[in-house]
Parts: sequence; C-alpha cells; structure tokens
Amino acid sequence: MELTVWTYEGPPHMGALRVAASMQDVHLVLHSPQGDTYADLLFTMIERDNKRPPVTYTTFQARDLGGSTADRFLNSLQSAWEHHKPNVMLVADSCTAELLQDQPGTLAQGAGLPIPVVSVELSAYSRKENWGASETFYQLVRTMLSGVDVPDREAVASRRPRVNLLGPTKLGFRCRDDVREVAALLDALGVDVNVVAPLGAAAADLKRIPEADANICLCPEVANLVCSWLERNYGMKTLRTVPIGIGATLRFIDELCDALNIDAKRAEQLSSRLPWYSQSVDSTYLTGKRVFIFGDATHAAAAAKIAKFELGFDVVGLGTYSRELARDVRAVAKEMGLEALITDNHMEVERAVMELQPELVLGTQMERHIAKRLGIACTVISTPAHVQDFPARYSPQMGFEGANVIFDSWIHPLMMGLEEHLLRMFREDFEFNDAAVPSHLAEENAVSLASGTDRVTKDNVVALPGLAWDPKAEKELRKIPFFVRGKARRNTEAFALERGLTAIDVETLYDAKAHYSR
Repeated sequence: MELTVWTYEGPPHMGALRVAASMQDVHLVLHSPQGDTYADLLFTMIERDNKRPPVTYTTFQARDLGGSTADRFLNSLQSAWEHHKPNVMLVADSCTAELLQDQPGTLAQGAGLPIPVVSVELSAYSRKENWGASETFYQLVRTMLSGVDVPDREAVASRRPRVNLLGPTKLGFRCRDDVREVAALLDALGVDVNVVAPLGAAAADLKRIPEADANICLCPEVANLVCSWLERNYGMKTLRTVPIGIGATLRFIDELCDALNIDAKRAEQLSSRLPWYSQSVDSTYLTGKRVFIFGDATHAAAAAKIAKFELGFDVVGLGTYSRELARDVRAVAKEMGLEALITDNHMEVERAVMELQPELVLGTQMERHIAKRLGIACTVISTPAHVQDFPARYSPQMGFEGANVIFDSWIHPLMMGLEEHLLRMFREDFEFNDAAVPSHLAEENAVSLASGTDRVTKDNVVALPGLAWDPKAEKELRKIPFFVRGKARRNTEAFALERGLTAIDVETLYDAKAHYSR
C-alpha cells in the first residue's frame, strides 16, 4: 500500500460494498473507523441511487481502542439484523480495522443469527477493489449453493435454453444498460436469462444458478472466479467472449450458438451501424489516427481491438491497472506489436501519454484529466468514472447498440477537434475573431477591431524536455490541421534535437517541414 492522491481502484472492502449494494436482500457489516463512511457518496452521487447502500459501519474512533472494539462490532451486527432483517449478512473489515485483528467473521459466526453469515477475508494491504468484489461474490455463491445438487439438465431439454449473466455490479461501467442490451440480444436468439447477478439479484436467486445451461462471464473482473468454480463443481459451460464491439459481438454469438446448439441464422437480422460508419466518407480522414488506451482489462482489451480492426486507428499504447487480468491485455498488446503498460500509478500513465503524443485517449476519468491538460481529445471507456459517465439515458457498451454508442462517443471528440481547428484557422477573420459579435447583432453591439489585440490562447501542449517553442512558432503550428498537428510537432522537435537546438522558432518549423518533405 502506498500514499497517493489518486487511485484507479479503492480498497477491497469497496468491492464488497459494490456487491452488497447490487443485491436486494444482502446487508454488509463493515468493521471500520469513522472515516470510511465516505463510500456512501459513491452510490448516491456517482451512481445516483435513490437510497444509501445496505451497509452498517461499526465506526470505531480512537478513544474506542482502549476498550473492546470486538464488542462494538457485535453490537453493530445485532443492530443491523434487528433493523434491516436481511436474508444474508456479509461481514468484512476495512484496511484500518484489519490491523486490530478482531476477526469479525469468527465473531459473527458465533453470534447466533438465524440467517447465513458470509465472512469475507479481504487482504486489504495486498488486494484492491475489483478483487474484493470478485472474492465477495464468490463467497456468496459458494455459501448459497451449499447443499444444492447438480440438476438433471437432460430432463428439461424441451424448454428454451437459458443462461446466467454473471459479474455486473453497481459502479461498474454501463453495467445496467449492458445487461439490458445483452438480454435483448439473447432473446432475439431464442435464449432466456435465468439469473443476473450480483446486479438486481436476491440471495435466493443464487440458488437457481445451476438451473441454467451456461454462464456468461459478462464482467470478468468480478465473475471469473465464480465461473471457474461453477465449471468445476457443477459442470456448467462458461462463455468468456465479452460482446464489446462488432467483432466481439459476432464471436459471442458464434460461441453461444455452438455451446447451446442454436441455429445461427437467427442472428442474421441483427446489425449495427458502426461498420458502415467506419467505412463511410465522413470517417475516412480518421483512419490511422494515433490512439492511447488505458482502463480495466476487459474494456481496454476490447477498445484496442475495436480501434485497430474496426475503426482503422493506430493503437500506439495499451495498458491496464487490473493486475489480475494483465495477461489478457499483454496478449492483445503483443498482437499489435506493443508492450502493455501494467500499472496503477497514474503518473506513469501520464508520462506514457506525453511520450507517445496520441491524437485520442481512451481511458478512465484520470486519463480524461491527463488528456485535458495536454490538449488531447479523450473519451472515458472504463471505471473509475465520474457522474457524467453514469448517464440517465440508455447507453450500453455491449452488443450491436453498444457498438453504435462507442462509435459516437469515440468519433465525436475528433470531429469536434476538426471544428475547433477550423475556428482557429479563421480566428483572425473579421467575422470569426474572438471580438466579433453575431452578425445579426452587429449594429447593436459593434466592436472595434482597431486595437488588433491577439486573443488567441496558447495551446496547452507540453514540449519535450530541453526544448522551448517561440510564441510565433506556436501560433504558426496551430494553423496546421489538428489531425496532423501532433505529427508536425513531433517531427519539428526531433529535427531541433538532432541539430542541438533548444528553441524552436518559425524558421525551424519550416526547415523541419522542408526536411521531412524530401
């Protein structure tokens, strides 16, 4: 554990809280100090839930350390049972409480509650949020399936095939809409959804998981462990293709049809507008644009494949903070001739972006901050995300409609960048300069342009170490279209460094242009 001003994942008890908040009759008792109650805000402010998450904090303070914090935990546990009457109680401790070694799981097992009590050991000082969600979901499923036998699936072969959607949770990236989109896709293929969990599931629903013909690992960060356990203990097939993008959705359909013996012809009427858009005249000038991708493993790997194989972008950087699934990202990066960046240090990510100088960044909320500071277009594709990336509207990432949403959200920043470039190009025109008023108000609000004040602001772009751009050269650089401006800047800086220059003026800019035009 290290001190940081930003973290891609919270501590593992945040993962446990996400699972509890996603379910209907599960309550979490978290042994924690007073300050850990901040977690409530993530659900009410970011996810915009209309109720606080189902958690009771023991909230011990410094003065309590002189007495028995174990007694405080037992009192909180009994109070939570009497007040909330859940069907399952989760018990865990936060990173601070772990140091006290009160063993809340053991205490809870001896409390005599008339409901299942699931103790989750979260290893707070070596694990993080997604691992905590995965472990909590795994322990819940194991507890609820204790004593449940493997069903006779042959006896119900006459019904429509059915599957479980496993992994989506609160505070996951577009999980609510992805479940809806995938369920609609399955229905069109003649497949029913048996259980969705954790999101929206009751504890009793977990007992019905073995009744399905297969499990769809919709969010591997959360469901990988459960799906593997169900394969071993219940012989259930697992579909591991996550349908993000056209190619992945088609592979998902093929995998589904093969696993459940479904006629693939049902999928012929399903389609997306992304393939046509990516081949249209409007988007051909975007081909080859440099893109840097960073996020959780599932979304980062999927985004890289979409960017390269479906939109024709040049993926110049790919990475993830998900160490448990880093192997998957490394495999995709190797396929693209890259070395994956595996880190949870946002400063390393920022250095990589500065070095690679992409024209589009696809990342988390942190990469949005980095890209904004560096003047680069950005779209958020993964958690951690802020409130604007939990939209009220329907906005999936998976399936065919998800591909449409992805195209819009990725391409529009580049399109707006072109529009901004045109405005800058004509900024000194009498009709488009900053001091000009709308033409229909010109007579009422005539503004003199005689002062000749240059109100063009400097691009917020960081130069390479040891180099400085003359303001006039910067102004000249801004006349170059945005989609080749990055390359022009890189070429000019390389030209200057090769010649031992420390300052770049207009003459250097044009000398570099002549040099690289040969």
